[in-house]
Amino acid sequence: MKAVLCHRPGVLDIVERPSPGIPAPGWVRLAVSHVGICGTDYHIFEGKHPFLEYPRVMGHEISATVLEGGDGVAIPAGTPVIVNPYLSCGSCVACLKDKPNCCTNIKVLGVHTDGAFCEEITVPAGNLYPAKGLGLEAAATVEFLAIGAHAVRRSMAPAGSRALVIGAGPIGLGAAIFSRIAGYDVTLLDTSPERLQMAAEVLGFTSGIVANNNTIGAVKTKTNGDGFDVVFDATGFGPSMEQAFNFVAHGGALVLVSVVKDDIRFSDPEFHKREMMVIGSRNATRADFEHVADSIAKGLVPVDKLITHRTTLADAPRDLARWAHEKTGLIKAVIKVAA
Repeated sequence: MKAVLCHRPGVLDIVERPSPGIPAPGWVRLAVSHVGICGTDYHIFEGKHPFLEYPRVMGHEISATVLEGGDGVAIPAGTPVIVNPYLSCGSCVACLKDKPNCCTNIKVLGVHTDGAFCEEITVPAGNLYPAKGLGLEAAATVEFLAIGAHAVRRSMAPAGSRALVIGAGPIGLGAAIFSRIAGYDVTLLDTSPERLQMAAEVLGFTSGIVANNNTIGAVKTKTNGDGFDVVFDATGFGPSMEQAFNFVAHGGALVLVSVVKDDIRFSDPEFHKREMMVIGSRNATRADFEHVADSIAKGLVPVDKLITHRTTLADAPRDLARWAHEKTGLIKAVIKVAA
């Protein structure tokens, strides 16, 4: 029997479940090492996620160690790995275009199917990437950073572009970090002066705008009236996503990184006169995972500064519920599962 943290509406419980059996051909049984707590997990905890049914074992930001592989798997036991949590079908219109991140039948660990807030999981071998010398705690940050890296790649903006990242939470900070790596001039926008100050002091993002009733004016002042070449909205808040259209320069792009249940409305004349692009960015691909892992290994991503909170699987029911509301000083929380 293995410990599992399971969420039902209003309740987080540590329960016992049988250990996974011998993995199926092409699948691998893993000992979970570390799991990041994502904004998605907080949304699931609060009952706000649009693609989920309860009860659910959360957890999709995963590092692990291989225990055994099924037939056809050549990964040795003991190999440290990063887990891509997006289980794709391999045969739909998106997968055939090499876009498994938006597979029409996608199942994301911890969302559509049970995840890694537990001691052991099994996943397809193709969803495992070598940790490449990263510590297993750092390896558990790769997935959330890959969301931002994918959004930056989706933007198609050239180096030197002026970028605005709306939302200074973990996903927004990931987009900001990989915008900086891509050579963009980055400004952050957030409702919280505290988050902007933390981003400046901890991560070096000194250009910031506090959202208020004159945000459009502040954006114009910051850009000499032009707007930003590329705008990333990572708020998960419909009104923010709608307002973001106003921040885009003529010929620029708006990348919607978050997902909400709402319809998003915008002014067609404002959209057309800019000849702007609106780009959806969903999940990440192998190329993004590899780019993130390589960037961490090169010291381009300050993982030690991003991980601000730590807990254990046993303490996670208490801590996750608390951190869903107590955000002061919080960037990324990580659960240490392995003893």
